[in-house]
Amino acid sequence: MPQLEVDGAALTYDDEGPREGDGVPLVFVHGWTADRHRWDHQVAHFAKKRRVIRLDLRGHGESGGAGVRTIEELASDVLALLDHLEVERFVLVGHSMGGMISQTITLAHPERVDRLVLVNSIGRMTYSRGRGLLMAASTRVPFKLFVAANIQRAFAPGHPREEIRAYIRASAATPREVVMTLYGAMRAFDVLDRLGEISTPILLVHGYHDIQLPVAQMLRMAKACQDAEVRILDAGHELPVEKPAELTATLDRFLTGSRV
Repeated sequence: MPQLEVDGAALTYDDEGPREGDGVPLVFVHGWTADRHRWDHQVAHFAKKRRVIRLDLRGHGESGGAGVRTIEELASDVLALLDHLEVERFVLVGHSMGGMISQTITLAHPERVDRLVLVNSIGRMTYSRGRGLLMAASTRVPFKLFVAANIQRAFAPGHPREEIRAYIRASAATPREVVMTLYGAMRAFDVLDRLGEISTPILLVHGYHDIQLPVAQMLRMAKACQDAEVRILDAGHELPVEKPAELTATLDRFLTGSRV
């Protein structure tokens, strides 16, 4: 379990797969209150034939560090890790907040990003009405109840309850200060009007039942992009674990140049 010290945070990461594999390395970035294991299915598949890198963002999973106030600071952590690993060019795959980080990196360093995949993510933070009410109540309810309500809403109807409970427990282990500070960072995130600057091929994958970040917001992103493909799957907000095989197959086709 390697770690890298970056600005007071010990970042835990995995670096797997052949160094001289098929294509540039894949870099997976998880979302708010999650950890690098959201990508277990995808990493197991792709690490057989190409280099795959993932990390726990600061304050999440097995990484240390306090919360930060901007998405740019999290993007700097990811870039610090890639520089440490001497990875110059890569494919970015980001889920939710991880997609915000991935957009930030691509806009700042387009020459380094070979392809960009955004899973259940958006370019301007606009909550659904229900999510907005939940966030407004966040200071008035117990932290664990707040986390449980967020995670419960993240899954499409019918997802196994035991799995949802496991993700609630994992998310509740994220320190409250990290969770709430990053909420502010996400709320301030807005690159929608800059997405037309990105010439890198983009795949936008979204869950049809996502009520956290509704699909209509993603479609607004697609309209702003130069070169975007869109795929909507029968899932909620937690696509990497709700429909892991379908997401992996969708990524595979995009990375090999096939239309999804």
